[in-house]
Amino acid sequence: MDIKVLGTGCANCKNTIALIEQIAKVKGVPVTLSKVEELRDIMGYGVMSTPGVVIDGKVVHAGGVPSRDKIEQWLKA
Repeated sequence: MDIKVLGTGCANCKNTIALIEQIAKVKGVPVTLSKVEELRDIMGYGVMSTPGVVIDGKVVHAGGVPSRDKIEQWLKA
């Protein structure tokens, strides 16, 4: 599962990355996690508020830290 966190490096972006890493580890789901910090790359996904989350090329979240439940649902799919 390829997960990208879109954001310029703010606290919410860092928290989102940490939370996804933590939940994936607990669930035993192998993920490739990367950060996209270039503004033009973020805009390329159509995300206007960060952090954004892209899973396998599809934007699944934008604006604010996603809830634990939401992340668990993504990792189940």
